[in-house]
Amino acid sequence: MPANERLIAEIIGAQQQLQHLFAYDRSDPLFSSQLTMSQLKILVLLHRLGDTSGRELAGLLGVSLATMSGMVDRMVAQDLVTRAEDPHDRRVRRLTLSPTGHSLITDIITAGTEKQVRLLQKLTDGELATVRDAMTALVRVAVEDTETPASHLEPGTTPSP
Repeated sequence: MPANERLIAEIIGAQQQLQHLFAYDRSDPLFSSQLTMSQLKILVLLHRLGDTSGRELAGLLGVSLATMSGMVDRMVAQDLVTRAEDPHDRRVRRLTLSPTGHSLITDIITAGTEKQVRLLQKLTDGELATVRDAMTALVRVAVEDTETPASHLEPGTTPSP
């Protein structure tokens, strides 16, 4: 096995170990919430996209508009999502995270940060610099990968000229 493949395998292995260790932390807000998987997906999408129509969300989740409407009704009742009329088209309802929904999804996304800080505080300055440099490099290539049009293609396809 080439050296870079071995290193990648070791990095992935260490990352998986950390994920397993962090997954056992039951103080994670995801475990204490009563969200269904569909509701979690909606919160994540609204957090990422911001103000979105119900039709757009239904399309992204692959569900009918009627199904989406029922899910959103329950989330509005739980004060996780707000629904408002689109100022440009009264037939369209725009969905956004309520302050409660925003707080919940932010807590879920950032869960483990305090534990990560505690672990990082146990590293030496040199180890911290290594972790910082590695994370900076990963963020750089992730941004480059996101910005590359070919990265949005299905596997096995090529960009058209």
